[in-house]
Amino acid sequence: MEENKALRVVDALRDQGVNAHLAREGVYKIGVRVVLPDGREAVWDTDDTPGLEAQVMRDGMMVGYVPQIPGSEDYDVAQVVDAIAGTDYDQPIATRSPTPPKPAAPLPHEGGVFRRFLGGFRER
Repeated sequence: MEENKALRVVDALRDQGVNAHLAREGVYKIGVRVVLPDGREAVWDTDDTPGLEAQVMRDGMMVGYVPQIPGSEDYDVAQVVDAIAGTDYDQPIATRSPTPPKPAAPLPHEGGVFRRFLGGFRER
């Protein structure tokens, strides 16, 4: 995922109350990390493939995954946010939840006032 798009997705997820963070796997592999309430993490799209998929991790071990979503290579930010927020992670092979997620209180965006300085003024 492109870094600016990943930042927009993280911000939109946090606006919905989803505990999302920017995930960095090396220099150019950027994605979204969602911290789940039971201690697991879903790491979305850090493998440089065009489609949207995730690995569900606990203590560095893969305990589940989200298979690639068909057609997701053409998703815009809103569609990516809907796909991530609407995923049910309770099964080892996660699927879309049949009901929309419950609204939660928004979380503050990460980085605060220094975000543009830390990112080298790349964010648009």
